[in-house]
Amino acid sequence: MNRVDQDAAAGLWDDCDPPCLSLYQPTHRDHPDNEQDPIRFKNLVKALEDSLRQKFASDEIQPLLEPLLALADDREFWNCTFDGLAVLRDRNRFRVYKLQRPVPELAVVADSFHTKPLLRILQSADRYQVLALSRHEMKVFEGNRDALDEITPADGVPQTITEALGDELTDSRQTVSAYGGSGGGQAPMHHGHGGRKAELDDDAERFFRAVDRAVLEHHSKPSGLPLLLAALPEHHHMFHALSHNPFLISESLDVHPDALASSDDFRERVWQTIEPRYLERLAGLVDAFGSNQPKGLGSDDLAEVARAAVGGRVATLLIEARREIPGRVDATTGELEFDDLSHPETDDVLDDLGALVLKMGGEVVVVPKERMPTGTGIAAIYRY
Repeated sequence: MNRVDQDAAAGLWDDCDPPCLSLYQPTHRDHPDNEQDPIRFKNLVKALEDSLRQKFASDEIQPLLEPLLALADDREFWNCTFDGLAVLRDRNRFRVYKLQRPVPELAVVADSFHTKPLLRILQSADRYQVLALSRHEMKVFEGNRDALDEITPADGVPQTITEALGDELTDSRQTVSAYGGSGGGQAPMHHGHGGRKAELDDDAERFFRAVDRAVLEHHSKPSGLPLLLAALPEHHHMFHALSHNPFLISESLDVHPDALASSDDFRERVWQTIEPRYLERLAGLVDAFGSNQPKGLGSDDLAEVARAAVGGRVATLLIEARREIPGRVDATTGELEFDDLSHPETDDVLDDLGALVLKMGGEVVVVPKERMPTGTGIAAIYRY
């Protein structure tokens, strides 16, 4: 399964060979609710086909739709969905994303991919990752306040100590030392060697270092998410002492990784650890906006923020979650044009502004309505 953060970091959405197909739908994790999901998916594929037929011949359409039609009939896939689904397809690529948040149904054929729902998920402030670690194996989880799921580690991330160390791993058989007897030719006595524990500790440390490097490179850097360690208490100090991952938070969760499952109990324990940091971060952003606005270094006026975004002045943009303002932003002038969202290709002003700020190197944070410092759906902090 493709990963939103990795594809976004690699710029895979920026280049599209038209026609560019974008499909979004809410999905369900459990039976019997998930029985309706493939049916709704087929309806959305049909909508894409109808749109394609307005401009393209059948021999062009069929190759484009083949992987989507195959996915519609993949029973195993539909039995293991999350809360939302996104599919992007053009002549050269086919990307499928299982999402931990519902998304509105949407089927769009255009000259570029419709990625705003994915960008919105990427910029939500409550996302995090969990590294579950033991002496012998590791797992990676990703979640938010509402969901927590195990994800497949990226290629290059060792999942077991054997995979990480290979031939350098200490022999699992008991290490012995020979102590000679008093008589000539007497067979030596075999004892467990005191150095074996040190060797095993060395193996664990080398495994932890390999995991730390790989998780930083393939998960933390691409996602930018805070990372929580879930491990037995005796492993907390070792991992934190050797880790070079700046996204690793100081708190750790005491848990035996072998017993982990993506259960509500585990998610609640993780969120109890993450939530104070999440609230602290939001409070800091709200305070920064409050102190900068009177100085002319912040605004909640859509038109003003749009002009500032085009000019590259916005350092941080807070966007109200689930808020939509129908319209478009001219990427050259910052002029606003308000419209109707009923047509799937009609843009949302807030998402347009978010995309502009990201393009200019700014930060975008999606904030729950109850924690937004403004009533306009937007709050911008300027660089100058």
